[in-house]
Amino acid sequence: MKTFVEKLPNSNATLTAYLHDSSPELSNANIRPCVIVFPGGGYGTLSDREGEPIAAAFLAHGYHAFVLRYSVGKSMCFSDALNDAQNALHRVRSNARQWNLNPELIAVCGFSAGGHLAASLGVMGAERPNAMILAYPCILSSMSRILSFPVPTCDDKVDSSTPPAFLFHTANDSAVPVENSLRMADALDRNKIPFELHIFPNGPHGLALANELTSNGSKAMCNQPAAQWMPLCLTWLKNLFVNFYTDSH
Repeated sequence: MKTFVEKLPNSNATLTAYLHDSSPELSNANIRPCVIVFPGGGYGTLSDREGEPIAAAFLAHGYHAFVLRYSVGKSMCFSDALNDAQNALHRVRSNARQWNLNPELIAVCGFSAGGHLAASLGVMGAERPNAMILAYPCILSSMSRILSFPVPTCDDKVDSSTPPAFLFHTANDSAVPVENSLRMADALDRNKIPFELHIFPNGPHGLALANELTSNGSKAMCNQPAAQWMPLCLTWLKNLFVNFYTDSH
């Protein structure tokens, strides 16, 4: 595996790459799909629990993975973060041949505020991803009250160019109400954009993988039902991207 950090233009943002090596024994996987991870953190910080562990989970199933550390903090604004996301997507696409990835099989995966950024890229980006994975995302501008700077609403910008989406949330999330995911799903439905939505009954905000690895030692962050989001997401993404062909296809 190759790992390196790319500096993005006009900001302090970085893109960390995790790329599989090519092998003659993996000839049907020489060109791979990829996932760009946007950690959460209220646009004030960036959660390590929602960064490399998420990338590693996708890596384990054959995806190239990237983690974007985008602009955050009260001295920044939403357009700074969105520019970072657009630059990251463009950097990945423009290096597709060098990095052995398919430029038309790129998903973004965002958590909380990172989910807002992923959704924003999908609905208003000059260059858009091929799929969105939105984990307990902030979608509504009313969430600006808990974020470091004001943000626009995303669901009212869904259009025919919006990529398919996978969303998950917990019904009793007290930090980011489940209404955010429900409103996004409704907008996708009205615009006939394919989506999959999972609402788990219980679990605090910021579950990440909802297992011991990303729990930071908190039992409340270990939630077996909600942890099923990753296997469900992998199935959805495989069906959408049809990753690795075999003789049976």
